[in-house]
Order: sequence, then C-alpha cells, then structure tokens
Amino acid sequence: MATSQNAKIPQAQRMFDGATHKLDVWTIFTPANVPPDAINLGQGFMNWSPPDWITKAHHEVLDDNVMAHHYSHPRGRPRLLNAISKFYSPQFTNLGGRDLKPEEILVSAGANGGMFAALTAHCEPGEEVICIEPYFDQYYASIHFQGAKPVFVPLHPPTGEGVKDGSEWTLNIDEFRAAFTPKTKAVIINTPHNPVGKVFTQKELEDIAQVCIEKNVLVIADEVYDCMVYDGKKHVRIATLPGMWERTLTVGSGGKSFACTGWRIGWLIGPPQLTAACLAAHSRIVFSTNSPMQEAVAIGLEQAKERHFFEDQLKAYEERRDILTSYFDQIGLPYTMPEGSYFLLVDISKVKVPEDFEIPDTCKGRGKDFKFCWWIAQELKVVGIPPSEFYCDEHVEIGERFARFAFCKDPELLHAAGKRLLKLKEYI
Repeated sequence: MATSQNAKIPQAQRMFDGATHKLDVWTIFTPANVPPDAINLGQGFMNWSPPDWITKAHHEVLDDNVMAHHYSHPRGRPRLLNAISKFYSPQFTNLGGRDLKPEEILVSAGANGGMFAALTAHCEPGEEVICIEPYFDQYYASIHFQGAKPVFVPLHPPTGEGVKDGSEWTLNIDEFRAAFTPKTKAVIINTPHNPVGKVFTQKELEDIAQVCIEKNVLVIADEVYDCMVYDGKKHVRIATLPGMWERTLTVGSGGKSFACTGWRIGWLIGPPQLTAACLAAHSRIVFSTNSPMQEAVAIGLEQAKERHFFEDQLKAYEERRDILTSYFDQIGLPYTMPEGSYFLLVDISKVKVPEDFEIPDTCKGRGKDFKFCWWIAQELKVVGIPPSEFYCDEHVEIGERFARFAFCKDPELLHAAGKRLLKLKEYI
C-alpha cells in the first residue's frame, strides 16, 4: 500500500509564473523573522483598537440580533448597504443628487476581496490590466490568477536633494497611453497612493480618464485611503468625472477607515451592470462577507459625521506623520512628504550598509532596498518594507532607492522607532 510520503501532487503552474513564485515581502519581514523586540513600521496595520463607541454599540447588536451571527445576503447586509449609501452618496456628485442604490454597492471580504472579484468578473485569460508603479503587490497575483497579464507604467520620482512632495511623482500620460494594446481590459488607479502618498489631482485624473474612455476599458479605482488626505489637499473620485461612472468600480475599506484591518470589510461602488458581475464572482469565492463585522462598520459610518470622527482621525494621522518625518530630518535623509495614506517613502541612497552584512537567500537577487530593510530590522530593530517589491523587474531600480515606513502607529511607538533610526547617521 502506498504511503502518503510517495504522493507528489503538482501545484498549478501559475504559482510558478512571474512574481507569484517569489516569497512575498510580507512573509520575509514577518515578526517571526525579525528580533522579538523589533518595532514594526512595515505593515500598514494600526496598534490601537477601533473607537469604543463602535465596539460598545456592536456588542449590543450581537446580543440582541441573532441574525447578525449568520449568513448575510451575498451583496451585503441591508444596514451596511444603507450606511454606505448615506455616507458616500454626497461624494458622487455625478449621480444628480440621488442616493446610491443597493444594486450599485457590493460589500466584499475586504478591499482585496472586492478587487479580486472585480478582476474575476471582467478579465478573460490573455487580457491585460494596466497598473501604475509602485503598485500594491496583491494586484499582481489577483490579475495573474485570472490568466490575465499585468502591464506596468511607472510614476517618475522627483530628483534632487531635500524633502519632496507626493505631487512631484508624475505619470507620463504618453507612456500611459502607449501601454494600451487591443488586449487591454482594465486599469487600476490607486489614489491616495500606497506607498508614495501621492493624491492624484483632478487634471491628472482627467487625462487618465480621457485615455480610458478612448480605449473603452474598465477602471478599478482603489481609494481605500480616501479619508486620509492631508494639508488641505482634495481627493477626487475618478468615477465622478464625465464619462467615467459607467466604467468605474470604486473600492473602499472599512478596515482602513476605522482602524479594524482584521475585520475584512470592504466594498465596491459602481453601476449595476458592473457590480452585478462582481456579485456573481464574489458569491462564488466567499459566498457572503463576515456578518458581525458588517454591522460594526455600519455603526461606524452611521455615527462618523456627528462624532467628527474622520476630522479628528485626520489630525491624529498628521501628528503621527510629523513625528516620523522629524526623525528623518534629524538623520538627514530626504523623503516624500505624503499627501495621503499613512506611508512614508524615505530615500536611502546615502546610507552605506556594511558590505559584510549577511542577508538571507530570500533577499538575494532582489533590490538593494531588501538588504537595507533586512539590516535595519536585525541591527536597528525597526522594520520597514522594500518598495522594489512593488515594481516589475524592468523598473526595480526606481524602487530600490527607497524604504517604506508606516506611521499608523501610536506616537509613543513612533518616537521609540525614531530614536532607534537615529543610528543611521553613523552610516551616511
């Protein structure tokens, strides 16, 4: 009788094609691989809980509503659909003053689940999806698993010394247009941008929209950081531009909005013909989304305005951003001042990592930023993320100049990390 040790079950070939076969950056820089007392500014999760007024009201719902513990409708729980409609309808000015309808919303298993469903619903094998670099690495896998092909167009970073602004990272619209082929099916636009912190201007989005309309493609607008826009900058939704509503799916995130990334509640907003296709895909991927946490996010959206929640949260993030940047000012390393999101890109070109410092095989053959981030994690005990992970092989040299740090941490932790990072002055 054959034993289990003799079984050789091959994995799907797509697991070994392109970037999907590499060990992902999150696994490399997991807490299991860094010193136990390292401070994690790598991953974008908060180290505080959602507001008490959400969690307390949520407990009451779970005690009183037995159906909150069971399957929800695959489109989403009525309370959350209604809350999303009331909160976001005023932001979609192209709807002529009417509220978003339930059939224009799909609650998803996190923003990632919504994007995966959108790509599953609309991409055929062999079609192409344009991503603007640097891009969130989940995009690559989600496109690749459809049998589709990601096509990359880079944002061009600013040059010269000193602190830069997110707006100085620019998209060459001619390069963007040249990336389209007869196989192009969709474009992913991320604003506010992770990891650059850029908030695309209306003019930039109008230029992008013009090309997308000409080429007749779907636009997936990743706007999960829409409530984190700083210094009076304005977040423009590409779906509100002329000719864009009917071709755009806007992606939102309860986890980003209310500091509850583990709740895995996201949503898609768009015209019924697009959300219906996404619903068909999403209901076959997960069937329905986490019922209890849908109720919690609904409570958050229902009460956010009267509690001035997003205004107060924005001030808190600006304070955290300024704490972290103050340490890099002391060190003398330039960075991109983020206009939005909660990430800081620091230019590490001046830092000389000791040549004899050994890195694991998982970091070899990748961008120089992998060595830098592994070094500071092990020696300075601060975790950052190498942004070259968010570039195709041809454009790695753009990303390897930088390291990404998340400032969605409490002030005390940011000060502690900053004091450790001051040691970088000895290596410049």
